[in-house]
Amino acid sequence: MTEDPFVTHRGLLFTVAYEMLGSAADSEDVLQESWLRWADVDRAQVREPRAYLVRLVTRQALNRLRSLSRSREDYVGEWLPEPLLTSPDVAEDVELADSVSIAMLTVLETLAPTERAVFVLREVFELPYGEIAEAVGKSAAAVRQIARRARDHVAARRPRVQVSRSEQQAVVDRFLAALRTGHLQELMEVMAPDVVMIADGGGLVTAALTPIHGADAVGPLLARAHLAATTLDTRPVWLNGSPAGHVTFDGEPAAVSLAVEHGRVTRIYVIRNPRKLTRLDEPAELAR
Repeated sequence: MTEDPFVTHRGLLFTVAYEMLGSAADSEDVLQESWLRWADVDRAQVREPRAYLVRLVTRQALNRLRSLSRSREDYVGEWLPEPLLTSPDVAEDVELADSVSIAMLTVLETLAPTERAVFVLREVFELPYGEIAEAVGKSAAAVRQIARRARDHVAARRPRVQVSRSEQQAVVDRFLAALRTGHLQELMEVMAPDVVMIADGGGLVTAALTPIHGADAVGPLLARAHLAATTLDTRPVWLNGSPAGHVTFDGEPAAVSLAVEHGRVTRIYVIRNPRKLTRLDEPAELAR
C-alpha cells in the first residue's frame, strides 16, 4: 500500500502552518483539523494531492491566524514565536532556515493575516499566484499586489546582513560564555552598540515588558543576571535552523536566539514563557 499523501507531506504541511502562525502547538491543531477534512475528501477527484493539501492547511491556518491576531492584542508583554529544536541539517537549506528563524517569524508577525499567508506561500514555498489565490480566496491579480506589498514590508524590517553558520556559531558561543560568567566587558564586546533585547514571558514568568535598547542598558542587565542567580547554565542548541542557546536560570529554562551582523549580536530574543518551551527535546520535522 502507498503511504497517504498527508503523511508523506506532513513535514511540509507543518512548516506551512508554523510559518503562518509562529506557534507549533497551534500548527499541530491546524494539521489535526486539516487531517479530519482530508479524511472526507474523495481522493479520486484530487489530481495533485500536495497542492491540494497545502491549500487545505493554508485555509485552516489563515482562520486560526485571524483568531490569534485578536487574542495576541491582549498578550502580556512582547510576543515572540515558539522556538523549535532543529537539527543542523535544516541550515543546509538556507532559504528554509532563514524563513523559520525567530528573527524572520517576528517580522512576519507584523503582517496582516492574508499578507502573511501570501508572503509565505510565494516567497518561501514558491507557489504559483493562481494556487495562492485559491488558498486565500483572492484573485490572482490581488495576490500579486499583496505579495509585492508584503515583500516590501518584510524587506524593510528583516535582518540586513546574512552571516555564515560558522560565524553565527562562533558569536553565539562567545555570547553564552560571557552570559554564563557574567563578565560585563565580554558581553559588551560581543554586542553591537545598538543591540535590542526582546523578552517573552507571557505574564507567566519575569520578563521585560518592552524591548530594551542599547548595549549600555542590555549589558549590565545580563551581567546582573549572573549575580542574581544561584545557578545559571548555558548550552548551545540549534533552534529554528540556527545556532542558539538554552539557558537555565535557577532551574527556569529559556530559549535564546541571536541575530548577528558583522560579528556582533544585534538582536537578542529571549523566550521564557514556559508554554512555548515544550518542544525542545526532539527536533521538529521541517520541509519545503
